[in-house]
Amino acid sequence: MRSLWRHTGFRLFWAGDTVSQFGTYTSQTVLPLLAIGVLAATPFEVGLLTAASTAAFLLIGLQAGAWLDRMRRRPVMIVADLARAALLSSLPIAAWFGVLTMAQLLVVAMLVGVATVFFDVAAQSYIPSLTGRAQLTNANARLEATRSVSEMAAPAFGGGFIQLAGAANAVLATGAGYLASAAFLVRIRQPEPRPARASERSLGRQIGEGLRFVFGNPSLRALVGCGATANFFDSMLGALLALFLVREVGLTPALVGVVLAAGGVGALLAALTANWWIRRFGQVRVLWLVLLSVEPLGVLTPLARPGWSVAFAFVGYTALVYGATVYDITQVSFRQAICPDHLLGRMNASFRFVTWGVLPLGGLAGGALGEWIGVRGTLWVAAIGTLASVLWILCSPLRGMRDVPVTPEPPGPS
Repeated sequence: MRSLWRHTGFRLFWAGDTVSQFGTYTSQTVLPLLAIGVLAATPFEVGLLTAASTAAFLLIGLQAGAWLDRMRRRPVMIVADLARAALLSSLPIAAWFGVLTMAQLLVVAMLVGVATVFFDVAAQSYIPSLTGRAQLTNANARLEATRSVSEMAAPAFGGGFIQLAGAANAVLATGAGYLASAAFLVRIRQPEPRPARASERSLGRQIGEGLRFVFGNPSLRALVGCGATANFFDSMLGALLALFLVREVGLTPALVGVVLAAGGVGALLAALTANWWIRRFGQVRVLWLVLLSVEPLGVLTPLARPGWSVAFAFVGYTALVYGATVYDITQVSFRQAICPDHLLGRMNASFRFVTWGVLPLGGLAGGALGEWIGVRGTLWVAAIGTLASVLWILCSPLRGMRDVPVTPEPPGPS
């Protein structure tokens, strides 16, 4: 087994992914604050922005997976990085000339989401060919560790940058991250296997093959249901959290960044301890055990108020992200390990289509519910709904399994 520390191709991929993630998490802080502070967005408009950012997973997620199984993945990732950098640069330019509108912000968010669909599906499908299947858990844990550092540092950086230079200028950091990511990916010299020649089957039939593999497997069906439920309610919370902290808790943009950095703290702790969970309890058993034991603390988030109780938001958000990150490391490695190579793109896209396709729906639901019952009430609904996601795992064959099967599984039945 080749050490990942000595694997030049993985180190470059790791570095590129890290700066790309830093840019992504900076934008997740900056764009809502840009809408709130510069454009005076309402709760529904903030929810609409969240929906626009993630709508591409629902609209083109399945097609992206089928296309990516027909081509090499690394060039797609490079093009996606360059496209995101170019799109985001239009926002500060418009702001400098005083012509920035909510419509432009929504369009840019949606197009950046399209590029993100291709980048993320390509990245998850590229890792097995880059590192080999024996290193998947180690590779995903390292990627998750640096992603979590980005999630922790980027919101604080974005909030502080807004405080000093304004939200529009802070968007430039996101574009710089994507350019740096593309530069690292270009330097990878390890040959990527050419995909098998496309058959005569239509795109629709190839998409169907990926969906049959996912939904024909009871364990994968449970993972889809758990992920979709959790992401729907997480999107509700994410859509209104910055608004909650600014308008109901009374925090400045810099302090909002600090609280949002709690997600990075939780993710970093999860990446550092995920292997302990796996060794102690087994990789599959961790999927439900960590959700039951950690994520109930997430109900602390809507208890935050001006003063010392703002710590509730920090602790609750940290716990939610910690549990979700340990879960993600294990479920991604499980999926990659049991999936045949020729189905990786479509399997990942099928998962993203459902589990990430609910994100715009959750953002819209959060915005509408925030207008109806208030922002704090919506956070309560989101926290309780997230906890319910574990029921999918508890009612599936995964509950009785300890570790991942050692060989890929055949596609499910029609």
